[in-house]
Amino acid sequence: MSKVQLNRKVPAFSAPATGDKTFRLSDCKGKNLAVYFYPKDSTSGCTREGQDFRDNYNKFRRNKTVVVGVSRDSLKSHENFRAKQEFPFDLLSDSDETLCTLFDVIKEKNMYGRKVMGIERSTFLIGADGKLKREWRKVKVDGHVDEVLDAVRELNRQ
Repeated sequence: MSKVQLNRKVPAFSAPATGDKTFRLSDCKGKNLAVYFYPKDSTSGCTREGQDFRDNYNKFRRNKTVVVGVSRDSLKSHENFRAKQEFPFDLLSDSDETLCTLFDVIKEKNMYGRKVMGIERSTFLIGADGKLKREWRKVKVDGHVDEVLDAVRELNRQ
């Protein structure tokens, strides 16, 4: 599978989602899609990032944008995390790293002095036309969701 590229159509994909669903890119036809990749359910940074998307969820909806979060955690872990944080959007389980590979987010990280392969916090904005419009890599949580919302509004003005 090829990697996503800016201003190119994103290859069709699907993944298991919370709520006993399968999420398909094709389900978002005619809407923007914000896909955020995060390392692990229920960790401090990932919780804060999810809460920021949750707290701005209605702004994304008003701007015709679907939000989904992706990590390698199991659906059971996602269901617990989503319920506890009251996320109104789905979390996708990418335990086989298909989406992580497509979006090229698995990177070498330093954890307590050990080198490990893990998800680099990243967000991708796919336009209603199915093309990748923006990408944020090595995301810092503070202020990030506002940047994504600004990009969505700009995209909708074009």
